Amino acid sequence: MKKLSFILAAFALFVISCNNAGQTKNDQESQQTTEETAVVAYDADSLYAIAESMIDKEIAVRGYVTHTCKHSGKRCFLTGEGQQHSIRVEAKGEIGGFNRELEGSQLVVNGILRERRLTQAEIADIEKSTNEKLSQEDGSAETCAAELANINEMKEWMKAQGKDYYSIYYIDGLNYEEIHN
Repeated sequence: MKKLSFILAAFALFVISCNNAGQTKNDQESQQTTEETAVVAYDADSLYAIAESMIDKEIAVRGYVTHTCKHSGKRCFLTGEGQQHSIRVEAKGEIGGFNRELEGSQLVVNGILRERRLTQAEIADIEKSTNEKLSQEDGSAETCAAELANINEMKEWMKAQGKDYYSIYYIDGLNYEEIHN
């Protein structure tokens, strides 16, 4: 009788431990699924606030397509609801290219956030070249004035941030989904 009780107790412990192990596995799978589906899609405008901490990390960005490159289709530009910032998306991964029909559409792009740093010397070269174009009086004065305004904004940003470079963020797009409202 004692042997039977011992065998039943051992069997009960075995069943309980199997159920707990299965429950732990299910909890881990559930948590992993939740983490995968809970990816935050940053608005293209709000991305710049956290961009420095997300460089070389996979992110999702939501925005409206303002432009696609008409010759190659290998890049597009997204802007957020407030149209404060624009971010370039390079066609990589599963993205073969961006069709011109996407302009005006809202996308969620998954990709790797990258940074290109313009040094003070590079900015000075751009400014010099722009000033040379400005003196040519070939009708490009308006374009040159806009470029010089951008250069001044870069310089002001570097001074305010205490940095000797200007960050240009872009995304190596892995895939995208068009959002239909």
